[in-house]
Amino acid sequence: MSEAIGGYIFYEIAALLVLAASVGFVGLMLRQPLIVSFIAVGILAGPSVFDIAKSDEHIDLLAELGIAVLLFLVGLKLDLKLVRTLGPIALMTGLGQVAFTTIFGFLIGLALGLGTLTSLYVAVALTFSSTIIIVKLLSDKREIDSLHGRIALGFLIVQDVVVVLAMIVLSAIGVGTGGDAAFSDVLLVFGYGAAMLVAVGLFVRFLANPLVERLSRAPELLVSFAIGWAALLAALGHYLGFGKELGGLLAGVSLASTPFREAISARLASLRDFLLLFFFIALGASLDLSVLGASVFAAVIFSLFVLIGNPLIVLAIMGAMGYRKRTGFLAGLTVAQISEFSLIFMAMGVSIGHVAEDALGLVTLVGLITIAVSTYMITYSHQIYGRIEPLLGPFERRSAGQAEDASLAARAVACDVLIFGLGRYGMGIAQELSRAGWRVLGVDFNPVAVRHARERGFDVVFGDATDPEFLAHLPLGQARWAVSAVPEHDTGVSHDDPRRSLIRSLTDLKFGGRIAVAAHQEETADALEAGGADLVLMPFRDAASRAAALIQNGISPPHSEADDPEGQRELSA
Repeated sequence: MSEAIGGYIFYEIAALLVLAASVGFVGLMLRQPLIVSFIAVGILAGPSVFDIAKSDEHIDLLAELGIAVLLFLVGLKLDLKLVRTLGPIALMTGLGQVAFTTIFGFLIGLALGLGTLTSLYVAVALTFSSTIIIVKLLSDKREIDSLHGRIALGFLIVQDVVVVLAMIVLSAIGVGTGGDAAFSDVLLVFGYGAAMLVAVGLFVRFLANPLVERLSRAPELLVSFAIGWAALLAALGHYLGFGKELGGLLAGVSLASTPFREAISARLASLRDFLLLFFFIALGASLDLSVLGASVFAAVIFSLFVLIGNPLIVLAIMGAMGYRKRTGFLAGLTVAQISEFSLIFMAMGVSIGHVAEDALGLVTLVGLITIAVSTYMITYSHQIYGRIEPLLGPFERRSAGQAEDASLAARAVACDVLIFGLGRYGMGIAQELSRAGWRVLGVDFNPVAVRHARERGFDVVFGDATDPEFLAHLPLGQARWAVSAVPEHDTGVSHDDPRRSLIRSLTDLKFGGRIAVAAHQEETADALEAGGADLVLMPFRDAASRAAALIQNGISPPHSEADDPEGQRELSA
């Protein structure tokens, strides 16, 4: 079969795509991310198994374009404002994890008999966590805007900055390996880089917004422009000597300030995944299974280090900064794997000649193990925490929660009503009750929503409505009502309906007030009433009733606007 497929490039690509779809389906059933499936496709398509991938030149071309698009999208999302918003925790946790993993990973490499330079490369590669995988898993669990999710995104951005710096160093080293002229070559590369940064800055200042706004009138053209722009700057970066990777990244950064970056990112996500398939096919096809077999012991040691050591250092740093062990544990699990950048970083080392192919195979095997295992760790993070919570005591200070609840002591004033969920509906309720003279305390796990509400003068605290430990710190004894305006989706400590979880927790805490929850379906309302809700608010039904009363009485409704922190939509439930 391989002879027939190898006779025509279209047959080969078709066979690779069918194999990728089949293996991807198996990976989906096993709840594995696409990266694991794609690497498996490369191994299966390589000479060690089916020997399908023969057109190395064509596959490598698509792989290089995939890397350019990937880094373009990373640059598009490189939001340094988030790091500044989260402040010291993102910076300290990100840099602390990078330093810990590099130092101890290097020592483990030396202990396993790897060379000094190889140990350093492997150690640095182990510091990078997969932003794509983490964002996907947290989004699926509706935890991307939770406190630990925001912190995780913050230190992932710190890691992305480290990736950029590491690639700059590698690019300069790669240019500077030519003998006597090495130093001048390095200076020349940095000069070209500075010139390109200036050019990108001028583009951002004067051209980016008007150009993209004009292109946005034809969405297909906007996508074509984004791909062409990424390829152009990647090619220019390669020509000037600092690599396609940095050129693609700068292309993304140049459009990151435009209001259309989310639209561009969404439209290119599928193309990125498609093109990256060929990067991982090329990677997997180049792996010698016999070499991988010789690296199994070292790969297991490094994998255990990443799976256990990285979460522990994040947990320790966050505990030292006053965060609860639960928040530290959930955030720490997000760095329990290495990323596609680890493989790209090692591939650059191989191309420069610093490390051998077997080192790339070792890191690839570590990637397969850690990505596969950490997917389940993040998916079932709350269940895992429930089982090992008694063992995590040393990672929590007596004053734990200071960072999370820094405002709680100051703002947990006497209140008449607690409102959980500060989206459009929750903020509307808060504003109306406040106008009526009620003292309102808002609770939300989205830092942006909390900041938005505080800017409007409300007493608000960070918090997870499904965390009984957090609820116990609220002024429940003085509140007359607890109102849940949280939409129904998987979030918080369990995958249970957060409203039902809140009702149970308030009942266990012997809350003396009444409980109101929002719902959209009659059957959901009946279940919530049976579960202990004193009042079920049904926004559409209640709004229709109020509208009918206004029409019948000929009364003009009062002007009231409940603005929304970041375009949140209440989900039907």
